Amino acid sequence: MRAWALPEHLEDVLPPLAWRMEEQRRALLDLFRSRGYELVIPPLIEYVDSLLSGAAAELDLKTFKLVDQLSGRLMGVRADITPQVARIDAHLLAHNAVNRLCYVGSVLHTTTDSFHRNREPVQIGAECYGVVGIEADGELIRLMLDGLTAAGVGEVQLDLGHVGIVRELAREARLEGVRERELFAALQAKDGGAVADLTATLAPLMQNAFAQLIRLYGGVEVLAEARRVLPPLPALKAALDDLDRLAQGFSGVAADVAFDLAELRGYGYHSGVVFAAYTAGRSRAIALGGRYDDVGRIFGRARPATGFSMDLRELAQASPA
Repeated sequence: MRAWALPEHLEDVLPPLAWRMEEQRRALLDLFRSRGYELVIPPLIEYVDSLLSGAAAELDLKTFKLVDQLSGRLMGVRADITPQVARIDAHLLAHNAVNRLCYVGSVLHTTTDSFHRNREPVQIGAECYGVVGIEADGELIRLMLDGLTAAGVGEVQLDLGHVGIVRELAREARLEGVRERELFAALQAKDGGAVADLTATLAPLMQNAFAQLIRLYGGVEVLAEARRVLPPLPALKAALDDLDRLAQGFSGVAADVAFDLAELRGYGYHSGVVFAAYTAGRSRAIALGGRYDDVGRIFGRARPATGFSMDLRELAQASPA
């Protein structure tokens, strides 16, 4: 009998995991709807112009591409649903001052993020367009945490960061190009030696600032320590003020809250607060999000936006049967 093998990092979902994923999908969409988030269902495939526009250009290598036999134009299989939701906000729902939208569907990646990660995540998430201020970020973070509870995930740790901190330091140090990207990668990896090497020619004040970022991880006391050891730059102070306000709003949440000022996941995509949720027994984040203002600029409607996403496969494996 012939063995019908699937491509690497693709797999069938069998009972009971398939039922678990479906139960979580229903629970999450019911929660989103109860909070005023409207469901949208973008197509699986569309022209690459919109799939890879603006900040989404970093998805280029992850996107499967093919030629549309009707138009002759290049199309892509979506690797992330957020660019599609930004297009919907900008064009199909542009009459609304504020759009709270949610979605669920498969995305496809040409490569994996790690050896064990599936190339077909089932992405579910929520996004808010048109609301200025840290209150919107707090709303989405609370919705994410409530969603994890609804999905049966326990023992959640919430990590908070702000890409504006490192952006302001890089601007002050006049870093750009390859060197800037290498430094951000070293900070994300918490590689103190590499950070020291990459900042060796900077002024001592800036060398110390980048070195301090790696150890600025922990409870709310990290924010006070950051004000003490980092340069008093206006944009940096504003970013710390945002994190302070978030911290005040999370007393009593069902999660351990930590701050990581070297958190740079999605640096080229996000513009402000970034957040991630972790749970026991899982080495990777089970939910990710952040602020990405102006994500719709390429579609002609640049405005504030924030949101998060989860992978139903990861959720089902992280929660008890």
